[in-house]
Amino acid sequence: MAKNLLRADWAELDSEDLRLLLETRIGGPGQYSGDPRDRNRLYLPLADSSCRVALRFQGNRLSAIEPGRNFDRTEWARIQADIDNDLLAGQIKIGRDLGFSAFRVDGWWRGTKSGVQILPAPRRAPNIESEAGEHPFLLEFPLQVTSVAKITNARRLRGHRKLMLLLNVLLMGRINVQPIQPEHFWANLGWKRNKPQIRWVQHWYFADIGNVIRINPSPPTGSPLEELSPPDYYTQRGHDGKALRVPTDLDESICCYRSLAPEHRDKFDRALFWMDIAARQWTTSMSSSFASLVSAVESLTERGETHVVYCRKCRGERSHDAPGLTELFRRFFETYAPGRSLRERRSEMYQLRSGILHGSGLISFDEGRAFGWDPPWRNQNDLHQELWSITEVALRNWLKGQVREAKRQ
Repeated sequence: MAKNLLRADWAELDSEDLRLLLETRIGGPGQYSGDPRDRNRLYLPLADSSCRVALRFQGNRLSAIEPGRNFDRTEWARIQADIDNDLLAGQIKIGRDLGFSAFRVDGWWRGTKSGVQILPAPRRAPNIESEAGEHPFLLEFPLQVTSVAKITNARRLRGHRKLMLLLNVLLMGRINVQPIQPEHFWANLGWKRNKPQIRWVQHWYFADIGNVIRINPSPPTGSPLEELSPPDYYTQRGHDGKALRVPTDLDESICCYRSLAPEHRDKFDRALFWMDIAARQWTTSMSSSFASLVSAVESLTERGETHVVYCRKCRGERSHDAPGLTELFRRFFETYAPGRSLRERRSEMYQLRSGILHGSGLISFDEGRAFGWDPPWRNQNDLHQELWSITEVALRNWLKGQVREAKRQ
């Protein structure tokens, strides 16, 4: 019997899907061996003589499925058939869930190639009257379903979140979903008899959208969303009081994302994650938000070649990367958001980030030292806004560039 039952042709499957299928077919809850050297292996349904398979992880991914003491060949043959005929070849339906936009969504948009559709939230959904805020909308997208409802729902939630993070970079204004771990906080629910109504509340939203899985896309509601050419669309700044608009190449960009090689899509997903985190951190720590923007860039850069050099000061050999991190940061923008005259500005950005992460400084706003236009607050605020803007530009250009490079090869 092979020591690793994880076949190479299952590489495209998400580890979560495999994990859920194995737990459904074999049972759980799973158990560790108790050996501190064996922390990356989970035994199903339990360890020792009860174990039918052991799951070994490397990083965040399932790297091996190993036969246990109570391994059942007949059962494994059925599981393999389920993976081949269900997980890898399921029917395509439509997944649905809610998201939020900084602009009101009063119309619809559908990508003819991607199959992604933006719709207004149902009329019965809680909404806000003011234009400034988080406006709920419905996102629909093609989804490969399985016979295991738990796996189908996991794919729906995962697919929805990834698309929302992508739209946060492709669309102007904040696009987001509810946090995975909702926090509690004090809030003013309004004024009554000239007194604020203060309550301890949970950050949460719910609206009845009907079936979260449909056979066909929902019929359009309202008028089509206005579309603008990318140059006109991405030069918009601020909130002009109008509803959500989209760039004319939105469908193409979503298709570009889906066509990325798995290793490139993973990198881009990490960059999108850090862009979302930068927005969430902005109200609590501008320093953390700034560092997250740099992390988004570093998610897409390749580490330089490591070699050993002799350091006279240390009187010993030390490892050294060439090009260094600052140079990689500058080169990324020179490639995907050109501006060689701003090279020193990029160096200043990375220097500020290094000071934040290595504990030698903070943006003055986080120290309570932000006074009007006084430096260094003005300079740091300008750096933050500029980095945010050029990072979004660079991410969009990187996405299109990867697709062009793949076609040339």
